[in-house]
Amino acid sequence: MRQFKGRVVTPGEVTAEAVVTKEGFNTLASFQMALQFGDKEVKCGDQSNTELYGKPLINKALCLPQTIGSTTGGLVLYCACSMGKNPACMLFANHIDSLAAAGAVLADVWVDGVSMPVIDSLGDDFLNYVKDGMKITVKPDGVVEVDG
Repeated sequence: MRQFKGRVVTPGEVTAEAVVTKEGFNTLASFQMALQFGDKEVKCGDQSNTELYGKPLINKALCLPQTIGSTTGGLVLYCACSMGKNPACMLFANHIDSLAAAGAVLADVWVDGVSMPVIDSLGDDFLNYVKDGMKITVKPDGVVEVDG
């Protein structure tokens, strides 16, 4: 097991299986099929993200460098959380952008019964180490344990 320390954006504690991308994560393109057309497995719909396309995102530890794309990104995250179609957590190697942070914080404050811990600034070592399928545990203080 290896530990990484990041900054807590939204608090929580969770254990989940990792899905990993080293490409930018387009929130709208990734969640659009699930939110508009009822994809219950919440498979990534972003054809430009070859590492995630077609993989389930719901209840996974989404490991990514940063989000990219539309200014609707924060709203999309909020909606995914309000519909129960969110990742278990989002783990950013880089600093989180303001839109993704806004969506995560709004969901944390406004959506009852939903917890989606978000940790940023985990570093390139984190993203280079973690692989799909590894067990990830997020602690309340921003420590992320990777067990693979």
